[in-house]
Amino acid sequence: MSSVFIVLFGLVGFAFGWFVYSRFIAERIYRLDPDYVTPANRYNDAIDYVPTNKYVLWGSHFTAVAGAAPIVGPAIAVYWGWLPALVWVTLGSIFFAGVHDMGALWASNRHRARSMGALSEDVVGARTRSLFMIVIFLLLLMVNAVFGTIIAGQMVSVETAIIPAWAAIPVAIAVGVLIRRRINLLAISLIGVAILYFTIHLGTVWPVQTEARWDGVLLGPHGNWILILFIYAGIASMLPVWLLLQPRDYINGSQLVLGLLMLYGAVFLVLPDVTAPMINDNLAEGTPPLFPILFVTIACGALSGFHGIVSSGTSSKQLDNEKDARFVGYLGALGEGSLALITIAVVTGSLFAATAMDWGAAYPSFGSGAAGAFIEGGARLITEGWGIPFAFSQTMLAVMVVLFAGTTMDSGLRLQRYIIQEWGNIHSVGFLKNNYLSTLIAVACCLMLAFGASNGNYPGDGGMLIWPIFGAANQILASLTLLVISVYLMRLGRPSLFTLVPMVFIVCVAFAASAWYLFDHYRSSNWLLLILSVAVMAASIVVILEALSVIVKIRSGKSPQIAETAE
Repeated sequence: MSSVFIVLFGLVGFAFGWFVYSRFIAERIYRLDPDYVTPANRYNDAIDYVPTNKYVLWGSHFTAVAGAAPIVGPAIAVYWGWLPALVWVTLGSIFFAGVHDMGALWASNRHRARSMGALSEDVVGARTRSLFMIVIFLLLLMVNAVFGTIIAGQMVSVETAIIPAWAAIPVAIAVGVLIRRRINLLAISLIGVAILYFTIHLGTVWPVQTEARWDGVLLGPHGNWILILFIYAGIASMLPVWLLLQPRDYINGSQLVLGLLMLYGAVFLVLPDVTAPMINDNLAEGTPPLFPILFVTIACGALSGFHGIVSSGTSSKQLDNEKDARFVGYLGALGEGSLALITIAVVTGSLFAATAMDWGAAYPSFGSGAAGAFIEGGARLITEGWGIPFAFSQTMLAVMVVLFAGTTMDSGLRLQRYIIQEWGNIHSVGFLKNNYLSTLIAVACCLMLAFGASNGNYPGDGGMLIWPIFGAANQILASLTLLVISVYLMRLGRPSLFTLVPMVFIVCVAFAASAWYLFDHYRSSNWLLLILSVAVMAASIVVILEALSVIVKIRSGKSPQIAETAE
């Protein structure tokens, strides 16, 4: 069977999601109002609240939410077979992720652009707010630790990616300044992307060799890169959003969309066969069960609680018109789904492994395929389809992984600062409101987790150690976000079935997966992971119970309807 089938199945589904389902949700359920004055316009401070062109905001939002997870998750999950991964990515993007992301953006927009944790107080109750914010903060810790480890690994293993990855920063600053001066957006985009692709060529010509030079120096090559990355992310999180975060995400998004088009085009040019099994019956001993672990292995790319944090944390502060929530939120989710979809096609196709035997050798056990499989398979596919040199293609895809993960770290640190400052405002703790101190606290917590947990490979490898609970916690948070949106819809007197059904399904599989991992952590004496898992589950259970009590009151008529806005 050709990989074209996998691609067409997903793209046809995404087309239905965008042209039919998302329009129905936007107009009939969320009822997006183009005349509503958004917080970006109401509180415009040119730092965090900045009204933004919807195309620029989509690029910023897409790259912030995508990260490396929609590559890593599907590349691991195809070990069970390509069919379960394909179905979950397609249906999850249409009926779960798009509704979740657009809903979080809309609800936050109607509550002064506050995070889902903070606005849950108005919708459910004060105790819910505190526990919800704890879950969000713990997830952000995991996100930053995981992606810091992934980027550091790529910096060490693909030395040609270092120059283009860091060159994106000055290019982004220049783009931000030019957009601020209202220079033609198309011209800026074309020139910026051209410069970034030229730096990829420079990277292949002049690779920066850090592994040998940093061996035995301070924390070693991986540890040093992780430290550098968190210092950079901390600084970037305090800069005005229009200066670095927004333009970097946008220009990276433009480059990454071009990379995706090259990958999809190569599939249709080469027509590679699928060599991976549809359902893998030859699983190695110790492989986790397909159900429910599939749904937490592929989180980003089908449904991700982190998206709700970004939607309600940074994107809602930049939404110029409420109608743009569909374009930014739902289409952003489909953009991430398209990345997961092409990953499945790449790592299961014959350009990655020529025969089923080769594929089995490349995937000897669960977790053996990840970003490396995507980079190798994708580079071979682009070289075969477009005639681009393999070294350039490999660097381009490695840079894609690094930039996706890097923009997520930028947003993640900024979001952690917001959460800490919201705690400061709620509990009247003055020093927590300070930008510098709140950022320092966020960075310190991330570094403690990254270096405090270890697989024993190198300093700072704790990010990959916590990957299993990251997926489960991510989906639990997604279910909580859908739950708050559902309660909000009920209190507005609107239909809530389209958010409640996804919520019920994902909360069941997420808690089942968390319970499975709890026993696994206990058996292997991974006490840190056990404690983090229990903390997330306990806080989430209380939030769910609080929300259910509100739902009962709404059904019995004892809870009054609320205004559409909390301005």
